Amino acid sequence: MKFLVETSARHVHVTQEHLEILFGKGYELTKKKDLSQPGQYACEERVTVVGPKKELKGVSILGPVRKDTQIELSLTDARSIGVAAPVRESGDIAGSAGCKLIGPAGEVELTEGVIAAKRHIHATTADAEQLGVKNGDIVSVKVDTDGRSLVFGDVVVRVSDSYALAMHIDTDESNAAGCGREQYGEIVK
Repeated sequence: MKFLVETSARHVHVTQEHLEILFGKGYELTKKKDLSQPGQYACEERVTVVGPKKELKGVSILGPVRKDTQIELSLTDARSIGVAAPVRESGDIAGSAGCKLIGPAGEVELTEGVIAAKRHIHATTADAEQLGVKNGDIVSVKVDTDGRSLVFGDVVVRVSDSYALAMHIDTDESNAAGCGREQYGEIVK
């Protein structure tokens, strides 16, 4: 069974408190476009992510607001700004690297929150059954591309009926496999 493999570019998730520091009191995110996962969307708002070596301007915020601010970068992005980002599942930010976020109304200095997202598959319960996997399984996924086909190991399966079936990889991983705009993969045993 094949499924969509999507490239997740660098982005930021913010708390309401940090959103208001960065953009002003009472500020609300402006939806630009829906993403493949239900209820998730790219926003018009962008921030600058600052590390010890340099900064990344114009990094997208994804909505809705979350309980913790989290910055998801590729390992190349993290190294370029001088941050040692651990590879983690989204939401697992304890003890991760910090950075500064700059918005039009203010700045937030974070002591943790920068990660390189662990590659993962979002699946509903029915999708997981069809794929023969369960929540938390670690699998390998083959992606066939023109001249750069690749098998990604260490892919975590995340199961929830609020998900839509898709695998997420970062830009480093996508470039390594030569992924195009509409790319598909399949679990290999």
